Amino acid sequence: MSATATRVAIIGGGVAGLATAALLADDGYDVDVYEQRPQVGGRAGSWEAEGFRFDTGPSWWLMPEVFDHFYELLGTSTSEQLELLRLDPGYRVFFEGHADPVDVHSDEQRSVELFEKMETGAGHELSEYLASARHAYDIAVRRFLYTNFDTPRAFVDPEVLRHAKTLVQLLGTSLDTFISRRFSDRRLRQILGYPAVFLASSPERAPAMYHLMSWLDLDEGVRYPDGGFTRFVESLASVAQEKCARLHPGTTVTEILTRPTEPSEGRLRRRLSRRRADVAGLRIRGDDSVERTVDADIVIGAADLHHVETRLLPRALQTFPQRWWDRRISGPGAVLVFLGVRGRLPQLQHHSLFFTADWATNFDDIFETPTAVPDPASLYVCTPSRTDESVAPDGHENLFMLIPVPADPELGRGGVDGAGDPVIEQIADRAIELVSSWAGIDDLAERVVVRRTTGPGDFSADLNSWSGGALGPAHTLWQSAFLRANNRSAKVGGLYYAGGTTRPGIGLPMCLISAELIRKRLRGDHSPGPSPV
Repeated sequence: MSATATRVAIIGGGVAGLATAALLADDGYDVDVYEQRPQVGGRAGSWEAEGFRFDTGPSWWLMPEVFDHFYELLGTSTSEQLELLRLDPGYRVFFEGHADPVDVHSDEQRSVELFEKMETGAGHELSEYLASARHAYDIAVRRFLYTNFDTPRAFVDPEVLRHAKTLVQLLGTSLDTFISRRFSDRRLRQILGYPAVFLASSPERAPAMYHLMSWLDLDEGVRYPDGGFTRFVESLASVAQEKCARLHPGTTVTEILTRPTEPSEGRLRRRLSRRRADVAGLRIRGDDSVERTVDADIVIGAADLHHVETRLLPRALQTFPQRWWDRRISGPGAVLVFLGVRGRLPQLQHHSLFFTADWATNFDDIFETPTAVPDPASLYVCTPSRTDESVAPDGHENLFMLIPVPADPELGRGGVDGAGDPVIEQIADRAIELVSSWAGIDDLAERVVVRRTTGPGDFSADLNSWSGGALGPAHTLWQSAFLRANNRSAKVGGLYYAGGTTRPGIGLPMCLISAELIRKRLRGDHSPGPSPV
């Protein structure tokens, strides 16, 4: 069947779904995207109230070359689509027990000077640390991130074998141990360890391979799309539609339809194959609550993988059934707090991090059994109005707070103006008190004019998120690279997966790469690196 005749149905209109739609439509496929929410974007959503506009999901723009490469594949560029602003400093860090915060600039020399000032000898150690991080990042991009691991060559590549000893050490050592061997000051260890949270993990649980993240923010830089991350979603949707993909927001997929698989040629091939069916289409329900079916030759599950597998397929056709998930580790849940604040907040930068002294206990509360809500909790605050005047009325600030909590929908759901479940609102109140105290904003609570909260229950109900997690499966050793969930069904022919819950992992850049991995599979492209433009 020619690509121009092949019908592709994509479940989920988040970043991965839109990116996959754009790439496949550009290849000539007939593409439809079905998104259950009224607007596309998924986790990268937006909420507006009283002149404030809040991004409700991603807020860090890292790995800019991944975005550049993606847009180039589609005949455009990041600069044509968005205006990126480089943040300087990249972020500010408040440490429990230390009166003065630390500004971290996205420049290696300034970072080296900062580390040396805080700990004698740490500057030299950081230079070597970042050199190692850059090397690990380059190998990851060339050999691991852009491959489907569908040929033996992916595992015996000469470059991988040449650095095998170092890679094994990085994979077999925790990030926390790797950092602690080089730095003594608790503050420096936290600056280098916090990127594990971007990976839905913790420094004690993430492999040292992920020290590559520090090169991204300490040298390559932190950026922000002018107008907010909703502009990125709008760009993706626009590009997909320009390539003739059709978007259907407000449309819920209730079932993946299949038909008995056609017999494979050869008795041995039939015995080896686990495939039991082929995709036939989807059953969908629109805003009118009427169910209907749509035909498809290929289905891409770009929604939460747990939902797609355990809710949209019968048990016999699930590659990743519930018992598979029962052995996996979810990343943290989150309480999100959106605040519109009267007056300016010079105490905060665009990105501000608040680290408790005993954050190992914070992570244990979240990941170990029984779980608990950390108190006090390390947390993250984004104040985009420090950079972008369009996200708040004149003379006001826009605050987004993220408090990591256990991935447990039973903690509850949020609401507007304190109307969320009691536990969620209490967590929000404690976070506001902590920021007020540590940053010296004594009247922060009194200056709030808009407030909304989101809890793990919202992630579960609104995004079908496994366990109510905010990000997806944690990037532990056994949930990284080829050990992460495959992006192709083993039992249903024509069914593929994209997004943060499958390969290569969590985050906006990974979602774009996951879309390219789908295109590689459909093209029969087994190359390990980014596709040629």
